[in-house]
Amino acid sequence: MFTSVDNEAPTAERYRSFAEVEARGMSATYEAWALGLTADPGTIALVDELPSAKRQPNLVFSAARFQGAQLGPYSVFRDWLHAHWVEVRATAETHATQTNEAARCALHVPALAGIDGPIALLEVGTSAGLCLYPDRYSYRYPGHPQLDPADGPSAVVLDCVTAGAVPVPDSLPEVVWRAGIDLNPLDVTRPGDLAWLDALVWPEHDDRRARLRAAAAIAAAEPPRIVDGDLNARLAALAAEAPADATLVVFHTVVLMYLDEAGRERFVETVRALPGHWLSVEPRTVLSGIRVREDVANDSTDLVLALDGVQLAWAQPHGRALTWVGNP
Repeated sequence: MFTSVDNEAPTAERYRSFAEVEARGMSATYEAWALGLTADPGTIALVDELPSAKRQPNLVFSAARFQGAQLGPYSVFRDWLHAHWVEVRATAETHATQTNEAARCALHVPALAGIDGPIALLEVGTSAGLCLYPDRYSYRYPGHPQLDPADGPSAVVLDCVTAGAVPVPDSLPEVVWRAGIDLNPLDVTRPGDLAWLDALVWPEHDDRRARLRAAAAIAAAEPPRIVDGDLNARLAALAAEAPADATLVVFHTVVLMYLDEAGRERFVETVRALPGHWLSVEPRTVLSGIRVREDVANDSTDLVLALDGVQLAWAQPHGRALTWVGNP
């Protein structure tokens, strides 16, 4: 399952866990690469040249693909990596895992449906801001007609399998303000930033890659306001810019797991003091104050979707499925 990032675990252990828990069933390439690396002291020694926080498999593999690594067996990847390690190391040191999966909006929309609008969206850990446009994408939930923006079907169509009484709305939320915070904001109008986002998409996920390009075009047509900096340092001031006549919704998806415990506690204290609502989608061990509904069937990698600290659903990390748990 997704767990808090353990930067102190040995590299071989981190890569084995990634292969067996996160990559298995999701990416045969990444599973093979990670398993191969665990038994390869020479390559582990290269990875260990990086700062501990930069040794995560997602980052190293994405940096390699950004620099031109081709898909194939581990033996081929290993030889390529050793030949191009200087470039890969530099990329890993200057970049971060900023996966910006627009399909996660399919997880957010049912939760937003119960909030009075118009809505002001503020995302922490926003990357390029592609999840700030839930009102600009189309959605297909089983048993419901396609849900489209007010001006018609979108070039981005998100499919989400559901279980339980998911409150799929009849219309999308009215978003009148959108903003985000990120340590290193990405700009989809810059080719290098878009190429990095592309490298972060796992190898076999061609549908996600096509969706990234379509969502990026939507964001480029009306760029969101994104400020750079630490989310705890910037959150209160940016939230104060939201229109007074809109309902503020602060949200994040797989972000707080990268903060230490003190940073998470500070964030929760700050967000709870703000007006409006707090929508979180994080691994089950990240926010200790949320009662996790283990009594409702879920996959071990599912995330906890919660509104104002109360779990509403189990969520597949890339937005592919949502299991509603209802009230505790």
